[in-house]
Amino acid sequence: MKAEPIKISDNLFLIKLIPPIRGFDNFIGSWLYRGEKNFIVDVGPSVTANSLLTALDDLNIESLDYIFLTHIHIDHAGGTGEIAERFPNATIICHKAGIQHLVDPVRLWKGSVKTLGDTGRAYGPIKPVPEKCFTSADDFVSDIVTPVITPGHAQHHVSYNTDQCLFAGEAAGVYLSLPSGQEYFRPATPPRFFMETSVNSINALIKKKPEKICYGHFGIKNNAVKMLEQQRAQLMLWNKIIDDEMKTKGEDFSIDLCINRLTKEDPLLEGFFSMDEDVRERERVFLRNSVKGFAGYLSP
Repeated sequence: MKAEPIKISDNLFLIKLIPPIRGFDNFIGSWLYRGEKNFIVDVGPSVTANSLLTALDDLNIESLDYIFLTHIHIDHAGGTGEIAERFPNATIICHKAGIQHLVDPVRLWKGSVKTLGDTGRAYGPIKPVPEKCFTSADDFVSDIVTPVITPGHAQHHVSYNTDQCLFAGEAAGVYLSLPSGQEYFRPATPPRFFMETSVNSINALIKKKPEKICYGHFGIKNNAVKMLEQQRAQLMLWNKIIDDEMKTKGEDFSIDLCINRLTKEDPLLEGFFSMDEDVRERERVFLRNSVKGFAGYLSP
């Protein structure tokens, strides 16, 4: 399906990427900044790379200065090879630990399919990217974009701060504005998850005092610091509830029953019940994965 550019401002666009997976129509996006420097943040999976390129053509983007990758999970970085081929002069910035996995993506692809199954296969295989295209986020210096190393969702996660927006990837959770008018906000804490690491990453972003926050999944909010504080508080709430469930249920601990409790007690998950069935099923998969992350962290 064709990617849909959503104009946020004269300089900023959210390009909606639609993989051929039920329930994923409003979930994956690539952020485009068009100005004194042209750059995108995250490119989506390889299966949507051609539609992303078409959207960039429609927006008259003839060159990119930078391709910023928040992390190398294939729904964010799987299409890097295709985008780099079209824009060979663009510098690709990502965490130093992720570069070799995109230069030689065999292990990344196998691991993605093992973890994601049919969803991983639907995202499409990963093309290798020449190593010369990359600059480590640690080494990148710019007047307009500042990388912030934010492990939590993934050890190789980087957020990118500008004077307009914070591009947070999944370091600050997943935010969705639903057709019902409700909002839905959840952690993105797959195994291996470490509470202190995630909280420290959020604190580092709060210190930047951003005004707007751009989420990898999916949208933008003006009250960035408040959203970051909400995510931090949500992590604390989940930690308390899941710890209580594990201690009281013991060997009878159930991820699904834990999710049922979270959706009742966490007000930020209220929108879960107004989702279409396909979207709710998608979110249940991700909720399970996030609870598994907490359970692994809390296990003795």
